[in-house]
Amino acid sequence: MSAAEEVVAEGHQAVEAVPKRAMTLGTGTSLVVLAALLIVPMFVKNFVIFQMTMLLIYGLAVLALNILTGGSGQFSLGQSAFYAVGAYTSAVLMEHANINYALTIPISAVVCFGFGYLFGKPALRLSGVYLALATFALATAMPQLLKLNFLEHWTGGVQGLVVTKPDAPFGLPMSQDTWLYYFTLIVTIAIYMLSVNLLRSRSGRAFMAIRDNEIAASSMGVNVALYKTLAFGVSAAITGIAGSLGAIAVQFVAPDSYTITLAISLFLGMVVGGVGWLPGSFVGAAFIIFVPNMAESISKGLSGAVFGVLLFLVIYLVPHGARQIAIIGQQLVGKLKKN
Repeated sequence: MSAAEEVVAEGHQAVEAVPKRAMTLGTGTSLVVLAALLIVPMFVKNFVIFQMTMLLIYGLAVLALNILTGGSGQFSLGQSAFYAVGAYTSAVLMEHANINYALTIPISAVVCFGFGYLFGKPALRLSGVYLALATFALATAMPQLLKLNFLEHWTGGVQGLVVTKPDAPFGLPMSQDTWLYYFTLIVTIAIYMLSVNLLRSRSGRAFMAIRDNEIAASSMGVNVALYKTLAFGVSAAITGIAGSLGAIAVQFVAPDSYTITLAISLFLGMVVGGVGWLPGSFVGAAFIIFVPNMAESISKGLSGAVFGVLLFLVIYLVPHGARQIAIIGQQLVGKLKKN
């Protein structure tokens, strides 16, 4: 049996045996990916740059869900609500208060952290599918709440708000789309590094202890209530930042842009990328951005069916997501080196 066949035969065992420290990429791989992200925009059109920007933004939102579900074991179908709050916070501050776009992002993070933390308090009594249903209700209600009459002056109601896309600062010779891409990349790298450090910290270990066995974690002195609500708050804050960046990139916010469909797409991105594997968040984001377009190019009339077939194939072939492919690749390289 060849090295490749041995690795594939060990597929499921390989995934289960992955150590907790393998939640991110190696240094060499990270540098290659970073170099590609820095160089590619110099050689592509603005539309491709816009798609890459949205990939980073959705990647952040999926990463936030990964911290909540993959880190602390809490299922959420309500991320679209936090995304909407972040988007509207930036849009309102930029258009009504004339605040610089960069300053609205940390404000959105604080607002969404508070929102997520407060939502996590009553949700402490729920777990599993019941928690998922509660967050599903939140995602379903949010578009309707944004259409309320007394908020219409700020939110624009059904019509939404148009957001001004920022120019490159200091007279830098680059388009708005290019500048926004690099700005988003900087924010994404910072949040990614903070997220990795969080999961490796004492709080991260508490999250994972709760995920693995809540009763055992409590018996070891972990404040389960505190860390579960903290996980909700952190996840909501990162999702809010993604929403802010999304509003600036798209230049428009409207209630119907943040329906339950967005929440399901983010959950799908997490599953495809690999639950608990942070780099997989961006693989999942690429899936939910590009695969629907591929399905439509195959058959416009049956794009939904084609997308469903492609999704089924991915889940069937790699049930643990992109994380499984990465682990198999690492083991294959190791066996080839030995041979």
